[in-house]
Amino acid sequence: MLRLLKFILLLIIVIGASVGATMWFTGRDSAPSAPTAEQAVQVPAAPVMVPVPIFAELDPFTVTLYGETRNRILYTAITLRLGDEASRKQITDYMPEVRDRILKVLSAQQLPQIQTPEGRQALVDALKATLARPFAAQLPGPLIADVLFTAFVVQ
Repeated sequence: MLRLLKFILLLIIVIGASVGATMWFTGRDSAPSAPTAEQAVQVPAAPVMVPVPIFAELDPFTVTLYGETRNRILYTAITLRLGDEASRKQITDYMPEVRDRILKVLSAQQLPQIQTPEGRQALVDALKATLARPFAAQLPGPLIADVLFTAFVVQ
């Protein structure tokens, strides 16, 4: 019995020594070394300030598209992404003229073209160009960053 107890105690000591040596050797290899020049110079980057987007939501438009065989109805809701607050004020102040310009562009569209992604992109480009023109001779045109369709239905 005493012999078995000595063997178990010796086994525990050997296992403990093995675990301790393993931890000591692996801990020594992964110990933090002196920082390199690159690590010492790292400065946290300043947070990037993203400008708040400026949107002007327009009332929906309903336009008749004339086709060869039959007429269709285009219902679309448009939101303008503007470059600055002065552009938003100008769009708001000249809203009847803004809506008139958009209606003229929408009513001139052909059904097959606006049903494709390329056609809708061409429509966006046409609306941007139309709305970027000055509303008054003494004013610069508004900065139209993008024209966004929030609804686009053809019936």
